[in-house]
Amino acid sequence: VQLQASGGGLVQAGGSLRLSCAASSRSFSLYTMGWFRQAPGKEREFVTGITWSGWNGVSTYSTDSVKGRFTISRANAKNTVYLQMSSLKPEDTAVHYCAAGRASRQIREANEYDYWGQGTQVTVSS
Repeated sequence: VQLQASGGGLVQAGGSLRLSCAASSRSFSLYTMGWFRQAPGKEREFVTGITWSGWNGVSTYSTDSVKGRFTISRANAKNTVYLQMSSLKPEDTAVHYCAAGRASRQIREANEYDYWGQGTQVTVSS
């Protein structure tokens, strides 16, 4: 599976951005998708995830620092997952990565994801 992230850029604090991650797999709907970020000098951290579109529908889950500000969604017909980011803060500045995992459950650990995109830079100015 190849993942292509896009949509990063420079935005002022309080602004919004939408990231996209396009997947090459025809089985996209079966993957749990996640977004991670890595700021300079820091470890990669989990941001938010969305489970596969199984019989019970999708579920979303996020780290506390982005709850109420970031929303993850998926469009299976387009093999794409989105990250809508609002009320951005300077501390959101990081390279953002999308990831795909074969496990059919919520995944928060980076080493449990199987495929990674190349990352897209998000910079929030104060």
